[in-house]
Amino acid sequence: MISKTMEETLNQQINAELHSSYIYLSMSAYFESVNLRGFANWMRVQAQEELVHVCKFYNYLVERDGRVLLDAIDAPPTKWDSPLDTFEAAFKHEQKISGKINDLMDLALKEKDHATANFLQFFISEQVEEEATAKGVVDQLKMIGDAKAGLFMMDRELGARTFAPEA
Repeated sequence: MISKTMEETLNQQINAELHSSYIYLSMSAYFESVNLRGFANWMRVQAQEELVHVCKFYNYLVERDGRVLLDAIDAPPTKWDSPLDTFEAAFKHEQKISGKINDLMDLALKEKDHATANFLQFFISEQVEEEATAKGVVDQLKMIGDAKAGLFMMDRELGARTFAPEA
C-alpha cells in the first residue's frame, strides 16, 4: 500500500505531466502558425513523451493500490515571441518539473517508501536528459541569432525527431 500523502502527491504529478503535454502541444500549434513545421514536430513528439510519463505514474499508483484521481488541467500559454522564447519557456518548464520530481523523491525518502524512490529514479534521470535537450536547443538558437538560413536548417533537424514509445 502507498500512503495517502504519497498517493495525493503522485496524483498531483499526473496532473503536472498532463499539463506538460498540453504546454508542448500548444507550443507545437504556435510553431505550426509561424510555418516552422520541424519545430512543431519536435514539440508534438515531446507532448507524446509527456503522456507516456502520465501512464507510468498512473500504472504505478494502480500497482501500489492507490487511487488515481484526475483533476482539471490548466490552460497552457498560447503565444511566444520567437522560437528562442518558446524553447527558453520549455527549458524553464523542465526545470520546474525537475523540482517537482525531486520533491517527490524527498517525500519518498522521508516516508521510507523505497518502492516509490526506486520508481522515481527513472524520472530523475529523464529530467536530466530533458533539461539538457531543451538547453541545447536554446543554446543553438542563440548562436543562430537572426540568421534565417540557420533557423531553416534547425527546423529541418528538429523535424527529424520521431516518437519511439517504450516497449
